[in-house]
Amino acid sequence: MITAHWLPPSTATVQEKARETRMTDQYCVIGNPIAQSKSPLIHSMFARACAQDMAYKRLEAPLDGFNAAVDAFVRSGGKGMNVTAPFKLNACDYATERSSAVKLVGAANALKFEGTQVLAENFDGIGLVRDVTHNLKTALAGKRVLMLGAGGAARGALLPMLEQGPKEVVVANRTVQKAYDLASIGAPYGRVRSCAYAELEGVTFDVVFNATSSSLKAELPPVPVSVFENCVLAYDMTYGKGLTPFLKTAQAAGAVQLADGVGMLCEQAAHAFAWWRGVRPDTTEVIKALTVPLV
Repeated sequence: MITAHWLPPSTATVQEKARETRMTDQYCVIGNPIAQSKSPLIHSMFARACAQDMAYKRLEAPLDGFNAAVDAFVRSGGKGMNVTAPFKLNACDYATERSSAVKLVGAANALKFEGTQVLAENFDGIGLVRDVTHNLKTALAGKRVLMLGAGGAARGALLPMLEQGPKEVVVANRTVQKAYDLASIGAPYGRVRSCAYAELEGVTFDVVFNATSSSLKAELPPVPVSVFENCVLAYDMTYGKGLTPFLKTAQAAGAVQLADGVGMLCEQAAHAFAWWRGVRPDTTEVIKALTVPLV
């Protein structure tokens, strides 16, 4: 009679079985339109570098269907998402818990799903400030800063910018009331005021940010050339468009350094990745891979 003896499975077999039963964590970026988003490439590079088992996709929601799209993603096992235009205000409303940054500006660019809880964060401003101060080596402390636009991108950027201690931040917008409302939000945290574009004639700034959507249409905001005369950095939050009309005008007026928003994109993505996964990836190689020459 042959007696069978039980043998413990090898470590390799155990690991293989664990891989078979473990589901890959699901993430996405939601927006409309969304086909142009580089977020899947960025997060796949982060995941490989940090050895994270996760998948990341684009999700285009109907303009009136944000909640339904997020509900479906969560039911399918989604762990988190980045949020881009035009849904950052919707994401704030959808959340059950909001960070202080989200509460302040009323907009979120990242969600995390934990059971029945939906946590909301806004990393846009943090990503912008890190790109400017760390990657571009430009301090904002003591600088006169001009912010063109008062929409979601400007809202997310204002508080982290004011925390750097600039001498003044001026918010200019076509609809002056929107600029005034944004400046009022930031007023308790630093010196910030609003104005119309026409009021900028003859005024100069150290750093100028374009937070409008003008570069997506290859247009120039109605800003006087004089704002760039003493400019050490002209920064277009749009990315991947090369030398936009905004950057070209700044260059011709003598701006010392030009930058688009690719660094901001990668840095805010790294903050979201760390929030979801508990490890912060290095952004250097990702920024290099996505950079489009400003020519």
